[in-house]
Amino acid sequence: MADNGREGRGLGNWLVDRLLRAVIWLLLALPHRVRVPLMGWLARHVIGPLTGYGRRARANLAYIWPEMPEAERRRIAGEVLDNAGRTLIENYATADQQARARDWQVHGAGLAEAEAALAETRPILFVSGHFGNYQAARVAMNLRGFSLGGLYRPMNNAWFNDHYVRTIEEAGGPAFSRGRRGLAGFMRHVREGGHGALLIDQYYGDGAIVDFLGKPAPTALSVGEIALKYNALVIPIYARRLENGLDFDVVLEAPIPHSTPREMTQALMDSLSDEVRARPGQWFWVHRRWKPDRQQDRRRNGLTNP
Repeated sequence: MADNGREGRGLGNWLVDRLLRAVIWLLLALPHRVRVPLMGWLARHVIGPLTGYGRRARANLAYIWPEMPEAERRRIAGEVLDNAGRTLIENYATADQQARARDWQVHGAGLAEAEAALAETRPILFVSGHFGNYQAARVAMNLRGFSLGGLYRPMNNAWFNDHYVRTIEEAGGPAFSRGRRGLAGFMRHVREGGHGALLIDQYYGDGAIVDFLGKPAPTALSVGEIALKYNALVIPIYARRLENGLDFDVVLEAPIPHSTPREMTQALMDSLSDEVRARPGQWFWVHRRWKPDRQQDRRRNGLTNP
């Protein structure tokens, strides 16, 4: 398990983890159709306001869409928190999630090419963002003969990270922590014809500046670099939450053509931008995705992105 150092295992994080463990344990005793909306309600009305996540989501929305009325930003931020809560408890209820996933529609322009690559044992990189329930897409694909190994960023709260990683592993396919050892394992998995699952929507200070929703966003170029090195197919994939709040429509877009790592990364960000514009309440606006002040500080200090 990942250890995020002494700070990640401080008393405050331990108390937060114990509270979350208690909530998760209680909710897992309920039927799936009850626990999922209940956790969504708790995230929207209790956890979000207490943590300031709702405020942060509204600030990000104002940064991207300053012309949006405040009432609309509040509505979307509420949906964001609700979706985040549902996603969290769904990922702890792996058996129930897998049972429902057998009936989900999996489709899109990239499905046939993914199946062909599977038959040929060609490496595949399935790329998404913190949209809908990103882990639901892994579950759906793994049930259909794939083996999506997840490359994840350890959480700042190391106590919580210890058990959350197990939900990634239980979805099927191996889990690799970002870092030298984890990245080496992920690369070996892909090189040997495995299927990688990556999220591309987190801030990466040393990454290239690409456009995301009309704003400069430092982003790692690792997807394009890995794809070119191992001739991997790159497929954008999204699990869109349906109106019933419990199920998903899993869409595989057409593969991203091989070009340069930057061009491929921009194509992936454009794909995700389209999804977010169409369903803004399903993306995790709580992320500090752009950090414009930090970008400005880096430029002031002569640290330029490629």
